[in-house]
Amino acid sequence: MLSCKEVTRLVSDSMDNSKLTIWQRMQVRLHLLMCSLCSRFRKQAEFLRLAARKHTSANEDSAKGPNLSEDARERIKKVLRSGS
Repeated sequence: MLSCKEVTRLVSDSMDNSKLTIWQRMQVRLHLLMCSLCSRFRKQAEFLRLAARKHTSANEDSAKGPNLSEDARERIKKVLRSGS
């Protein structure tokens, strides 16, 4: 049976797109069924992974700039030109 340290490493590796052998996957699944701490680690790691993806995609969207209508853009330009 795998130790908790080995399982957490394998769970992390599998989330980084490393392929686990069928034997490793079976051992990890068995361990996760019996170990609530490692199961919690896997859930938390998955949560962090999804949160990081959402954060990254949100930052990419905001880097493109705000989606303003043409009318709003013209009003802003007008105010900036007038200096007030």
